[in-house]
Amino acid sequence: MLAFYFFAAIVIWLGIVSLRGGFRFAAYVRSEVSKPLPDFTPYVSVFAPCRGLENGLEQNLASLFRQDYPAYEIIFLSDRADDPALPLIRKLIAGHDQTSRVSSKIIVAGAATDCGQKVHNLRVAVSECEARSDAFVFVDTDVRPQGHWLRSLVAPLSDEKTGAASGYRWFVPVSGGLASHLRSVWNASIASALGSDRNKNFSWGGSTAIRRSTFEELRVSERWRGTVSDDFTLTRALQEAKLPIHFVPACLVPALDSCTMSELFEFTSRQLKITRVYAPHLWKAVLIGSLLFCVVFFGGAMLVVARALSHQSIAVPLLLLLIIYLLGTLKAHIRLKALVSVLPTFARELRRGWIFHLVLWPFTSALYLWNALVAAASRRIKWRGITYELKSPTEAVIIARDQ
Repeated sequence: MLAFYFFAAIVIWLGIVSLRGGFRFAAYVRSEVSKPLPDFTPYVSVFAPCRGLENGLEQNLASLFRQDYPAYEIIFLSDRADDPALPLIRKLIAGHDQTSRVSSKIIVAGAATDCGQKVHNLRVAVSECEARSDAFVFVDTDVRPQGHWLRSLVAPLSDEKTGAASGYRWFVPVSGGLASHLRSVWNASIASALGSDRNKNFSWGGSTAIRRSTFEELRVSERWRGTVSDDFTLTRALQEAKLPIHFVPACLVPALDSCTMSELFEFTSRQLKITRVYAPHLWKAVLIGSLLFCVVFFGGAMLVVARALSHQSIAVPLLLLLIIYLLGTLKAHIRLKALVSVLPTFARELRRGWIFHLVLWPFTSALYLWNALVAAASRRIKWRGITYELKSPTEAVIIARDQ
């Protein structure tokens, strides 16, 4: 019992630290969204890598044409001319007049050979964008940016000392499936790790803006050679150059989708495998932290049951478990309350999933532990129909492609 009390005290202390982080996250969100945007709207190139059809793709891509921004281009990227997403993209382009404000085009980059397919597509596209483009913006096609997204994302670049500006995804389940909600809760803990400390933030490739001059000075395109992760590589380049990354809460973008249990495990394990290769210190922290939590929380629950069955007192261990649970639940509540202010259009969907965030968060630690263990055993991932072996941060081998 003394060992349990000792480790439970550690988990409670970590829970208090995490809760303080939740308060800081909420305060930062409130502060950032209340600030007026600077009058900084250079011409930008928006890069949207596509591969295959996915739920809500038409609405997601259509939102890129409806940005409240003076002038920009959208470049849709694919690896092959027969990609099933391309007819849909052509239809969207035809339905939106090409004007001096918004122009768009498709680039077929061909199959990757020495890096991830998404990275290959981006490397080709950045060399074919408008010469007058002063900033690059990267967006994933499984998210649906709000109308102010582009202006808000580019605004922090008005400070030339800022390396990049980044948002992050927030999964909004479109069905009530348990796997979809569990994925949303699993992802939420990463989103709330971002905040005011610009030296600790990371650049997420699905919602990132960077000055073209910074991108070229850091030779990002060359650094992408051999990699699968565009965002980890960009983050490392910025950190090495001591250029801060500004997190933009207004650019938290909803990903409206659902998933099965098998898709949940594939997605979450892929993220941890990539993390293990590109940021092993973060993978180790996840492994140790989730292991400690699971041993204390779930082991403690079994201890309470065993003591109850043997007619021993359960008051103290039960109280410790309750404290641990309430700390995490309060953080989840604070995080969601802050998010509703950022995504008011989806407030109803977010409130519908509120109970899942309050109840499921302990199980995401078990999922993180599983993901970390899987990442320890394998570096093979499947992403958008392509199977890779992640040899190192600068070497990814393509094993197979789905037809």
